[in-house]
Amino acid sequence: MYLTARDPVVLNFNPFISFNPDPKSEYNDQLTRATNMTVSAIRFLKTLRADLLEPEVFHLNPAKSDTDTFKRFIRFVPSFLSWYGAYLVNAYPLDMSQYYRLFNSTRLPRPHRDELFTDDKARHLLVLRKGHFYIFDVLDQDGNIVSASEIQAHLKYILSDNSPAPEFPLSYLTSENRDIWAELRQKLVSGGNEATLGKVDSAVFCLCLDDFPIRDFVHLSHSMLHGDGTNRWFDKSFNLIIAKDGTAAIHFEHAWGDGVAVLRFFNEVFKDSTQAPAITPQSQPASTDSSVAVQKLNFKLSDALKTGISAAKEKFDATVKSLTIDYIRFQRGGREFLKKQKLSPDSMAQLAFQMAFLRQYGQTVATYESCSTAAFKHGRTETIRPASLFTKTCSEAFVREPSKYSAGELQQMMAKCSTYHNQLTREAAMGQGFDRHLFALRYLAAARGISMPELFLDPAYRQINHNILSTSTLSSPAVNIGCFAPVVPDGFGIGYAVQDNWIGCNVSAYQSRNAREFLQCVEKALEDMFDALEGKMIKT
Repeated sequence: MYLTARDPVVLNFNPFISFNPDPKSEYNDQLTRATNMTVSAIRFLKTLRADLLEPEVFHLNPAKSDTDTFKRFIRFVPSFLSWYGAYLVNAYPLDMSQYYRLFNSTRLPRPHRDELFTDDKARHLLVLRKGHFYIFDVLDQDGNIVSASEIQAHLKYILSDNSPAPEFPLSYLTSENRDIWAELRQKLVSGGNEATLGKVDSAVFCLCLDDFPIRDFVHLSHSMLHGDGTNRWFDKSFNLIIAKDGTAAIHFEHAWGDGVAVLRFFNEVFKDSTQAPAITPQSQPASTDSSVAVQKLNFKLSDALKTGISAAKEKFDATVKSLTIDYIRFQRGGREFLKKQKLSPDSMAQLAFQMAFLRQYGQTVATYESCSTAAFKHGRTETIRPASLFTKTCSEAFVREPSKYSAGELQQMMAKCSTYHNQLTREAAMGQGFDRHLFALRYLAAARGISMPELFLDPAYRQINHNILSTSTLSSPAVNIGCFAPVVPDGFGIGYAVQDNWIGCNVSAYQSRNAREFLQCVEKALEDMFDALEGKMIKT
């Protein structure tokens, strides 16, 4: 689905997740944080490749299975039996095959269908700054991590390069239509850039050092989701972006993997870089000759390539200009309060989105929530359909005639929404959703030249796949906010997190929708829901 799509990956597919600041403020210095996060990322790579990374497990009954006692017990069970032992306590080991593509990987543009490229023998890091490309080794010949003080020295050297930004930043090409980019890449290769491109493609990952501080959440979202196009390689498996003030985020390409693998890496990097930092703000860089160790990549650009870069920039700027992003943090309560009410926190956030859209536009629409199916071999995602008869009834009660119902009746409606949402989530996670199944049948029909079955031509099928509300949640103590663009021109992209004591919501929209107004309606919905749960009357 991803590799055959011809739309640009930026905004159409790639999301970002931003890190919370380091709790020790002096560690948020750009050079210090870039060094620590780079070392932590390479530590994760080493642990992963040594087969020492603790496996991912989905706990349906964490009180029984997510315990030290059970973990000690399962360690002594032979591997061919351990799955059954976990199954007995409702713990499901998750597929981790996506992790292979996390490092040394890039999506390569090809005509009609892209390909994923991985070279796990490469030992160098790619660094982008002001649109310039630099590489240096972060692993030595024996596969050991280069000393942190050396990495610090090389990054300091890159940060001190005063070269002006290139007139034709190559990165814009990764924001192009995939067929156009494939054609231009061929020109790059035939123009003598094949080896240099190979170094970009095979790099362990891409570290982007930005030359400005982050002003607020909206500025953060625009910077990490798309930036100005010059200082990202959007095709890389992930870009680790660090702004001038140390604000950090991961922007990732979606074809190779999903949020589960990225979030695990994200959490480990945050934990390791804050709890076991490789350097301190007082650490001195190694006295090494970085001008020899760091290689600046130069590309030979023909007139046709320069024209291609200019055209890509024009399109990129126009698209980015049409995107608005807004953010709220609802401080009245979060996961802890909702769980005390015996309600699913996720279901209540989703109900708030249904109520908000109904208030703003007077209708309910197709809604998408992603759910991991990593409990299955090579599992990717399934769709949860949060818009239901239960959310419709409850939303109409809150929005259209709240005075008609007592707080108790509204609470009962919310409880029904929660129960049904939990059921949908369980079904989706266990492969019982319908979206991917129908997608596969449709794909097979097209691949085998069978005339398209009537179901797929039905207007209702088209409508349910035009997801005006596209939502995704990644809750973790390490996450500040995340965001992605709408999946349809008249839609909203909703990244949200229900934390212990607050609910964050980051919404993107193109010009046909109003993100700020939608968020005001979300805030009103959450206020009303919390009022009802506290037994108060709802104000219209």
